[in-house]
Amino acid sequence: MHKLRSRVLLGIISAITLFFGVAWSSGVPAHAATTAKVSANITTSVNAAPRGELDCNGFSPVQKPVRGTMNCTDIRGTSKANANTWDGRFYDNGHYIGHDEPDTDFISSTPGSGNNVTWNLTLGKNPQAAPTDVDPGHDVTDWFELSPAPWFSMALCDPNSFPQTACTPESDSSAPTCVSPDCTTNLGGGSAFMEMQFYPPGNPPFVDSQSCDDTHWCAALTIDSLECTAAFASCNTNCEEPSNFGFIQRNGVPTGPPGPASADTSTFVNNGETLLMNPGDKISFHMSDAPAPGGGDAFEVVMDDLTTHQSGFMQASAANGFETTSMANCSGTPFNFQPEFNTAKSGNINSWGADQVDISTEFETGHWEPCTSLSDQISPNPIDPSDTSPMYNKCSSPYESAPGIQRTSAEIGNAVCYTEGATHQGYDGPGTSSPPDEMTGCQDDLFQNGDLDFLGPPYYQGSWPTGPAPTAQDPSSFVESFPTSNGGQYQEYRIQTDVALSEWECGGGNYANASATAAGCTVPPAGPGNFYPYWSQVLGNGGCSLEFGNVSSGFGVSNLGKDAQYGTDQFATYGYPQFIGPTHINPCLFSSF
Repeated sequence: MHKLRSRVLLGIISAITLFFGVAWSSGVPAHAATTAKVSANITTSVNAAPRGELDCNGFSPVQKPVRGTMNCTDIRGTSKANANTWDGRFYDNGHYIGHDEPDTDFISSTPGSGNNVTWNLTLGKNPQAAPTDVDPGHDVTDWFELSPAPWFSMALCDPNSFPQTACTPESDSSAPTCVSPDCTTNLGGGSAFMEMQFYPPGNPPFVDSQSCDDTHWCAALTIDSLECTAAFASCNTNCEEPSNFGFIQRNGVPTGPPGPASADTSTFVNNGETLLMNPGDKISFHMSDAPAPGGGDAFEVVMDDLTTHQSGFMQASAANGFETTSMANCSGTPFNFQPEFNTAKSGNINSWGADQVDISTEFETGHWEPCTSLSDQISPNPIDPSDTSPMYNKCSSPYESAPGIQRTSAEIGNAVCYTEGATHQGYDGPGTSSPPDEMTGCQDDLFQNGDLDFLGPPYYQGSWPTGPAPTAQDPSSFVESFPTSNGGQYQEYRIQTDVALSEWECGGGNYANASATAAGCTVPPAGPGNFYPYWSQVLGNGGCSLEFGNVSSGFGVSNLGKDAQYGTDQFATYGYPQFIGPTHINPCLFSSF
């Protein structure tokens, strides 16, 4: 109980610090150098801008985030306890920062499969009716309620990221060879994690919420690094998880500085060159290394909207302003990020992320809750004081009062919360406003990274797509063709989720003593909806594809056992409660459908 109280107190203190700013918390002006003790052996002197993305989780003691709703890479824990990880979970400045990430990982030993991949998909559509907040499990549900960011991944080299070692781009020699909870060596090259994220319409503006506007999907190249050493023994708590960000642009030019030390409001405000895509559009995008301005190569995403015939791209290059972050002092240096691996064979993974992946697709979920009313106003807006739309921290709704398991201690608050119709006057400077928010609700990301009480629509069966066409109540699914590399198929795939990390009961309650056999580490997580979305394999129309949600019928559809596809708790192997399912053979290797 003492440990639990300490964590909650840390959360309250950090929340106050976040609201009142760096100057209040440090006792010096926001631009002044601040010294922080990282460990017995590391002392850092940080000259931080008042706002930036040195810690995408928002808990840096020397800097407030530009965007308070960043969808960061979830960090694994270990079975070893120290100041940064205990009970199998990772903590950023005393805060548990995990969230829910169901993932499908593709595996191949073919050269190039780890650094050259093409995805083809059809974007999801919302129901024709407006979203509702009346009857959990039977409401009209839009995509922004289900996932703030469906994404596609690739591990990248970053020698200044965990475990702070050299990394040879596009080389399998950079793979970790030790995965046990006690690993302190053989953790591979310094690794960053790239998520090519898509953002649904309906909940703008992006800098304060999650959407570019009310009618279009948009996308961005994001790269997260981790400023920690092996076994998370030492972390720079001023810049724990720095994040690079760049929208996919028709001209390839970032809207603002992408680097963690340089990011400002313009970084997260879409402009006239941002690639906007309609629901239902067919999209193809290619991820690979490409020649960079000034010499060398850098990771690049090229995206084509096959429906509107518009294209966009973004390169993670020094010339574009992307940065590697120093663990010593949080300074940023222009940097060409490159793919970490040659192949996507088993074991070639980002070494610090919770999901065990390199080339993967994921529907990040469990962040949004619709609300009938809001209370506990936060003033001024801690993300952007110029935004005149009131922000709130407490949600009241049928979801919050649904009969079933209720957790009174899992969450500190519901913020970020806005009312339906909020136009966020001044969010991008005087005279600016965003399209109105479609719904009153909260994205539970300011005090913790997700809906830790599992009360929102993502945990109800009736909220999710049942197929590639929308219904009156549910949106349509994404239809994702299996990825290809240099025109060839990946040999295998496996499904996994880190949801147990976020379960209050996992390990006996209060995030304590997680173990391989602990009751409460379950899929689905305990809650009133008693549902967890799952992947379905679809064979037909000349190929193989995946859909995510509640798709269990139709020609060529296999639901892969629904929640059984997530397999079993792998705590004994990895040191934290990660569910990983069996390896499946890619059916497109041998047949055409």
